[in-house]
Amino acid sequence: MIIIKENLDFLKKLESNNNRDWFNENKSLYQAQHENIIAFADSLLGKMNEHDIIETPTGKKSLFRIYRDVRFSKDKSPYKTHWSGGFKRATKQLRGGYYFHIQPGNKSFVGGGFWGPNKEDLLRIREDIAMDDSELRSIITDKDFVDTFGQLDGEQLKSAPKGFDKEHPAIDLLRYKQFIIGKNFSDAEILKSDFVDKANETFKKMRPFFDYMSSVLTTDANGTPLY
Repeated sequence: MIIIKENLDFLKKLESNNNRDWFNENKSLYQAQHENIIAFADSLLGKMNEHDIIETPTGKKSLFRIYRDVRFSKDKSPYKTHWSGGFKRATKQLRGGYYFHIQPGNKSFVGGGFWGPNKEDLLRIREDIAMDDSELRSIITDKDFVDTFGQLDGEQLKSAPKGFDKEHPAIDLLRYKQFIIGKNFSDAEILKSDFVDKANETFKKMRPFFDYMSSVLTTDANGTPLY
């Protein structure tokens, strides 16, 4: 399924007219482009289910609302100027979340990982890294990983997390609070007929990283399954 040029044109117009009057006057335009992005998400979901097990039932269910929550924001613009969606992996054994973001101005990207791990999961990840960081390091330094994602991203502590030595040889990994990877795409790339395949292939290349994290988070420090 192709993301059409009119879709990006709508988002550009919305960015220049981010108010309720304009949006309501152009509701039919929004609905048409919303259907286009739903069709894209449906196609992407179908391809992903060929190599992973996705709990999210439909492309439509994957999409986040275009309406912004402005209650605690200084920016009171009522609408997002991008499309975005997320796919959840099924069962407790498969960890990690997939995300796509479509925004004109060469701001689109496909990403995934662990945006907000709870404290128990974060501690378990850090314990595994502290014990032996070689498996994670081999994944994120692999040529295919670097060529696709560049590097591991996410918020980091300025110093060592509580309970870990600031001189630990893996302190660069232990300081992460999030574990995120992603690939950027230009406007020209997302409008091509093969973008859904490129997005799917990018998600597929996350699997070594996800498989490692899933193994860590579904076993205890001795390797015994938790579920």
